[in-house]
Amino acid sequence: MEKRKLGKDLEVSAIGLGCMGMSFGYGPAGEKTEMIKVIRAAVEQGVTFFDTAEVYGPYTNELLVGEALEPFKNGKGGIPLVIATKFGFNIVDGKMSGVNSRPENIRKVAEESMKRLNIDVIDLFYQHRVDPNVPIEDVAGTVKDLIQEGKVKHFGLSEAGANTIRKAHAIQPVTALQSEYSLWTRQHEIEIIPTIEELGIGFVPFSPLGKGFLAGKIDATTKFAEGDIRNILPRYTEEAREANKELLQVIERFAQEKNATNAQIALAWVLAQKPWIVPIPGTTKIHRLTENNGAVGINLTVDELKEIEAASAQVKIIGSRYTEAMERSTGL
Repeated sequence: MEKRKLGKDLEVSAIGLGCMGMSFGYGPAGEKTEMIKVIRAAVEQGVTFFDTAEVYGPYTNELLVGEALEPFKNGKGGIPLVIATKFGFNIVDGKMSGVNSRPENIRKVAEESMKRLNIDVIDLFYQHRVDPNVPIEDVAGTVKDLIQEGKVKHFGLSEAGANTIRKAHAIQPVTALQSEYSLWTRQHEIEIIPTIEELGIGFVPFSPLGKGFLAGKIDATTKFAEGDIRNILPRYTEEAREANKELLQVIERFAQEKNATNAQIALAWVLAQKPWIVPIPGTTKIHRLTENNGAVGINLTVDELKEIEAASAQVKIIGSRYTEAMERSTGL
């Protein structure tokens, strides 16, 4: 697996593994022993970058990741793993309940996340969503203190706007921004990506496969499980899925030409945008993990990228990525 660098000095595999869906967001949680097998298979395939958060479950995903990666921690087997987790929400009665990035909560989450993950230091600690009630300078200052105390190595933001990123970076250098980015979610190209490029901040796209849609396995007849977030997202209504298959046709053409899968082309496109972009597709299946990781070996030429750009620009994506209420909570 190739390596990439986030920020000044955080080296990770070119593709990471988003672990959320193993416990949260896409219907019933995966069977624990099977999910552990997937995470350990990722390590065997060269993945060194794993993404989780306290609210995934809540709590259960951190416990899963902590147990699955136990044999490889502290450089065992010569594998330097990077585990990213997040703070920034209240959790009430086992459910996410509004944002909370007050300094005392950041510290509380750091201590509890380390225990669940069974680690002595958090490699990358993201603010999960911007808290409008807490100045970002206070958030960055608290994480800076945690870094100085040896409890955190790197500071990250998620779904933050350009102004927020600049303010935070001035207090404590931001290593990575995590936000949604893919062939059909590209609003960050206008202001966010130029800002982080200027500041030397890495980019970690979540949902680089459009929550599975860009892999070509979802169509208008697909039924999502109870509790699957896609049941409430405008882009995944039956009508939207039928209309948005036009983008799949673009991807399929290049997949055939490159002897690759749709997922591999979609991921290869993300990887080709900047050398400091590290997507974190999620999966609960080893064969999909292997497929996704294969995208690293696909080289899209300048001409091919131009062709994909021209063809995809002709497709009108139907449905917003989130509901209006969810968009308001992203901090953009």
